[in-house]
Amino acid sequence: MIPSKEEFFNGLAAKHGLELQKKFEAASVAVCGAGGLGSNIAIVLARAGVGRLKIIDFDKIEITNLNRQQYFADQIGLFKAQALKENLAKIAPYCEVTAEVAKITEENVTELLKGFPIVCEAFDKAEAKAMLVNTVLENMPETYLVSGSGMASLNSANLIKTRKITDKFYLCGDLTNDVAAGNGLFGARVLVCAAHQAHAVLRIIAGEFDC
Repeated sequence: MIPSKEEFFNGLAAKHGLELQKKFEAASVAVCGAGGLGSNIAIVLARAGVGRLKIIDFDKIEITNLNRQQYFADQIGLFKAQALKENLAKIAPYCEVTAEVAKITEENVTELLKGFPIVCEAFDKAEAKAMLVNTVLENMPETYLVSGSGMASLNSANLIKTRKITDKFYLCGDLTNDVAAGNGLFGARVLVCAAHQAHAVLRIIAGEFDC
């Protein structure tokens, strides 16, 4: 039997503290991209009791995603945003999750992110990352943005860090190892970067704004 909403909240409050859990429950976060970074970020935030998540992605699940993304073999071929919403419902049934199957562009980004004061950039491609970061910083100055850059390779996971770039822009990763020939994505290192991003979000919600 699934525990009640109150039981879920009390269980998390026992670990996080009552006042902090109230902040998590009241928070709204948009996750842009539902791949190796985004699917892991969303699961961490849902498990922490964040009350409202929006998952935005236009891609479908492929077999090559399964080494680092939070999907199951029988979900291959499904849209990532919708499949992740289904998975999150099993993990955190009282988290309000919106799945948006859409490609984020300069033209639609502000509309897609409206009402979400914290945004996680979790794209694979450098051009898409730059577009989202630049557009949010230029057009949504009140929005907190947490981005990832450099999580590929088998290099030490200890090279991955969280850096505060501006008052509302945080960058996680090693800033060097992007995907390239012979420099692939390994689940453990991607997960470390995703954890940095998710933890930065939780700290922002808590009112802790340093790294």
